[in-house]
This record gives sequence, structure tokens and C-alpha cells, in this order.
Amino acid sequence: MQTSPDLNVQEKIHRYHCPGCGADLVFEPRDGCLTCPYCGHTEQIVVADGKVEEHSYEEYLQPRSSQLQKLAQDALEVQCSSCGATVTFTPPEVARECDFCGAKIVAQPKSADPLIAPEGVLPFRITKQQATASIRQWLSSRWFAPSALKKFTTQEGIGGVYLPFWTYDAYTTSYYEGQRGEHYFETESYTDRDEQGNAVTRERQVQKTRWYAASGTVSRWFDDVLIPATRSLAQDRLRALEPWDLPEVKPYEPAFLSGFKAQQYQVGLAEGFEVMKKIAAGVIDVDVRRDIGGDEQQVSRISTQYSAITFKHLLLPVYVGAYRLNEKVYQVVINGRTGEVQGERPYSFWKITLFILFLLFIITMIVLVFGHK
Repeated sequence: MQTSPDLNVQEKIHRYHCPGCGADLVFEPRDGCLTCPYCGHTEQIVVADGKVEEHSYEEYLQPRSSQLQKLAQDALEVQCSSCGATVTFTPPEVARECDFCGAKIVAQPKSADPLIAPEGVLPFRITKQQATASIRQWLSSRWFAPSALKKFTTQEGIGGVYLPFWTYDAYTTSYYEGQRGEHYFETESYTDRDEQGNAVTRERQVQKTRWYAASGTVSRWFDDVLIPATRSLAQDRLRALEPWDLPEVKPYEPAFLSGFKAQQYQVGLAEGFEVMKKIAAGVIDVDVRRDIGGDEQQVSRISTQYSAITFKHLLLPVYVGAYRLNEKVYQVVINGRTGEVQGERPYSFWKITLFILFLLFIITMIVLVFGHK
């Protein structure tokens, strides 16, 4: 279903002040409320009724100014000069260090540019304390990790960031040409040797295939194909964070952003759809082979038409931290809903060296003691 591009944005963008002490309220994942970090006052977040709606893909390929919005009225943005990631945040949140590459942020924040605003958000459900506890458990099983990685086990070592994603819906009609292979068996004779080494004639069944021309049409409805709109994290690491509980996505409300950052999409709407088409092509190929039938299939051509294309811009929650060693960036990322940890870490040369020296010392002492006896 398509929504009107001319939304009344002003109804949902404003600062959230504590009525008790005047401080800024921040989103608290534990109870899903806006909470004052000073006096403890809480407020429920009121979200729009109904489900997260789709937008027409064709209408947003060249969006009008009325279709672009800021994430919030007071939203600021800053770009990392090292990796190029742009994050948006609202005061009192600040950006001192890039969450994705660990570089110091030297650029001054500026008022956020309008963009295709998110239609839905999956709020954080685990707190920073829970995220750092998950990292401590993850690091405990990583031998020889550099001591500097312990920065991730502090709340200052990671940041809560909403990552941008696109979801696409589309109806496909695919015309194909190929061949259907049907197996049959023929008996053939061959010469072999018996136990005495004499030549004997034997028979065996040999599988062969008859091929028949095949063509036809298959159709499929693709619903909510999720495509990352970030290049700041490796795709395999993002996939490893799945599954996301997308049925819990809420209509976008800036209150969920309070106290967190949001990355601006780096993969545009059209580019994301091309990625979606590659995923769809694999599914369509399976459909075509099933439609051809037989024992084997050869597909020579598939032509697919897409219609009824719609999309959503979603924000999904992660805690992320970055560590630099020898000019290489190592990242750790945590699913903000489940606590799943994914990352890479370097090996400490000195820890490995000391461990080897320790083993050599133990072996030497054993040899000396038992050798003496």
C-alpha cells in the first residue's frame, strides 16, 4: 500500500525534555520508554497506529523535496574523514569517534540533510551494559587477543547505531527457455578379468539422458527482501547477525533515536533494488528448474519483468566498536535485539611469544628434573 509523500513531519519532530529537571530524555531499551538519566522520570513513546507502510519505488527514484525529511528537527550529522560514514544524531548525543573505523571525528557537526526518511524502526532491546557483557563473554573464548580489545568491554568502547536497510516487494513474471533431461539406462558389455586373470565378458547398466526442449512462464511474489544500505560493515558479518525480528518493527518515531546515532544510507534506492534482483534471480532459477521438471535441467535464458514494486526504509539496531592495529581496522558488532556478537580480532604477537617461552620453560624444567633423576 502506498502512503502519501506529503506527511505532516512537524507533528513528530521535536526535542524531548524531562518535565522534572529539564534534562534531555533518552530512549531506554530495557523498558522501551524515554528516560531521564538524572532524575529517572520516564515517558511512554507514542507511535502511529497501524503497520509500517510501503512506498512506490517508481515515485521515489527521483524524489521531490516534499518526499525528503530530516530524522528529527534538531538532527545533526557528521562525516568520518577516514571511512566516509555519515551518522546522524540528536543532542545530547555527540560523535567523538567513528563507530565503524575507530578514527577520531575531526569534522564539525552540521544540520542534517533531508533524505528518504525511515518508514520504520526496530528499537534497541538490549542495553549497553548487556552488550558489553556479551562482548566480555565473546572475548573470553578468544586466546591471544590484544589487551587493547578490552576497550570493547566498557560502555565507552561501543556505540549504539541504527543501521539503514531497504526492504523491497515485487511481483515477477519470468519467461524461460531450456531443456528437460530424462534419464534412462542401457545395457552394455565390457571385458574384465576374473580371479585367475582370464578375460571375461560382463554387462552393466549405463545411465544416459534424453533431452527435450522446454519453455514456459513462472511467477512469484517477493515480500520484504531485506537489503543492507550500509557499506561500513562487511556483508557476511551483517548476515551473521540475522535473524531480525522484523514483525516488531514500529512506525518511525524520532524518540527511538534519542541517545543513539543513525547511519545515513550509503546504498541508494535504485542500487539496493539491483542487489535485490540478484537475490531474486537465484530464487527464480529454482522455480524455473522445478517448472521444467525431469531428472536434469538446462536453462539457456530467463527474462524477468518486475511490477508492483514497493519499498521501505528501515533502521535496525546494533552496537558497534572499531579497533585499529597496524593500519588495519577490526570491528565488533552486536545485534541490538538479541545480543549476538560478530567480529574479528587480531592476535597479539607478544602474548603468543610469551606463551611459547612459558611452554619452553616448563619443558626445560621437566627435562632437567627428570634428567637429573
